[in-house]
Amino acid sequence: MAKGVVFITGFPGFIGRRLVAKLLDQGDERILALVEPRFAEQARAVAAELDGDRVEILPGDIGDRRLGLDDETYERLTKQVTSAHHMAAIYDLAVPLEVAQRVNVDGTGNVLDLCARCDKFERLNYVSTAYVAGDRHGVVYEHELILGQGFKNHYESTKFQAEVWVREAMHRIPATIYRPAIVVGDSRTGETQKFDGPYYMLRTIARAAHDRTPIVQFGRSEAPFNCVPVDFIVDAIAAVSGDSAAVGETLHLVDPEPVTAAQMAEMFSVEYAGKKPTMRVPPSMIENALRVKRVRDAFGGAPHEAIRYLNHPVRFDTRGADAVLARHGLRCPRLEEYVGPIVSFFRAHESDPALLPVR
Repeated sequence: MAKGVVFITGFPGFIGRRLVAKLLDQGDERILALVEPRFAEQARAVAAELDGDRVEILPGDIGDRRLGLDDETYERLTKQVTSAHHMAAIYDLAVPLEVAQRVNVDGTGNVLDLCARCDKFERLNYVSTAYVAGDRHGVVYEHELILGQGFKNHYESTKFQAEVWVREAMHRIPATIYRPAIVVGDSRTGETQKFDGPYYMLRTIARAAHDRTPIVQFGRSEAPFNCVPVDFIVDAIAAVSGDSAAVGETLHLVDPEPVTAAQMAEMFSVEYAGKKPTMRVPPSMIENALRVKRVRDAFGGAPHEAIRYLNHPVRFDTRGADAVLARHGLRCPRLEEYVGPIVSFFRAHESDPALLPVR
């Protein structure tokens, strides 16, 4: 018996394509995927590989009030859709405010409008980010959101605004909010879509190893750096989205016991180069120096916005997520459990231009 019709955004992205595959595997789900027209052909090819009969591609525009769909298609969705997964967002830490606002905030509002109009709607699964906490220090709890925090970039501030909107709509739109940490490659294969985020650290280590220069120690020694493998995120969302007891919950999908930025740099360095970093530079000096292109190039192209995450002393409490995930036999793996596949995949593909962030 079919579980329903699922509307999804963010396909065929890094998480989106994996989640669709997982939902298809879990039952006779039918997937209606809203896709930017420029990615429609790619999306159709991915859909055909997964299950062309159950995945329908809808070219559209999330920033449009009716999602860029014609009236007939939009009305069909309101009659058919029973649940939604909203993942589409601009993740670039240097994104201009206007772009981030249109996609991250207006796009979320437009998805909420659709959900509110659906006749048989049961659940919105909204993918936020742990970094709606902004510049807060110390421990951040899952029930918290608006505590006067500032933000490190427009990505954080607009994801915050979008989560506020989802929370305010919960009385009329049943929802579960997921707050992932920084998502890296698959814990089993290491496969990823882009070498950004913590991969800037790996790229710097690789360059130093190739050039036989000292490897720099990144990040404050005491600052936690929270990253999670993509397969954990997909497994968690797929499992929780079918758990009726999780409606109304906000869940931190993070490592409950993260390594520090310095420990991660050491693990990457030992795995890639067979030795620990030997050169220590003050974190604030690196962040300021990365405003200069020549220095950015020396550090693997890392934008200065990214370095702030290596120096930010914040922890995310996971008691809500722990309880929900335990019901499904899930836990977040520790970095030391999958650093090998991450570095192996990077080593095999470090020169592939398709995996390099565009700057």
